[in-house]
Amino acid sequence: MPVIGVGIDVCDIERFGLSLERTPGLRDRLFTESEATRPLASLAARFAAKEALAKALGAPNGMSWHDAEIVSESSGRPAFELRGTVAAQVEAAGATSVHVSLSHDAGIASAVVVLES
Repeated sequence: MPVIGVGIDVCDIERFGLSLERTPGLRDRLFTESEATRPLASLAARFAAKEALAKALGAPNGMSWHDAEIVSESSGRPAFELRGTVAAQVEAAGATSVHVSLSHDAGIASAVVVLES
């Protein structure tokens, strides 16, 4: 399968936490109900993944944060559950597979997204 998009993003965990504290509605705007209950480092990694996905797609406008949810497979491996605006962009890009990797260490959360057709 050819790679049609790659995105990467990093997020300073402490700074992200301060943003969540300063802006009360930010958590609800960025994350689904099940994502919002996760620890701060996990939230920062999920935010980085959503940003990396947007970059892999060429940063199109009009995508809803809630339409790209990070879920955990039974093995613990992260995966995107796409719907609505984001699913439409992924389909329009010709992607049939979306791979995501998350990490957080030393105060930094990061994510890489690869789109394949």
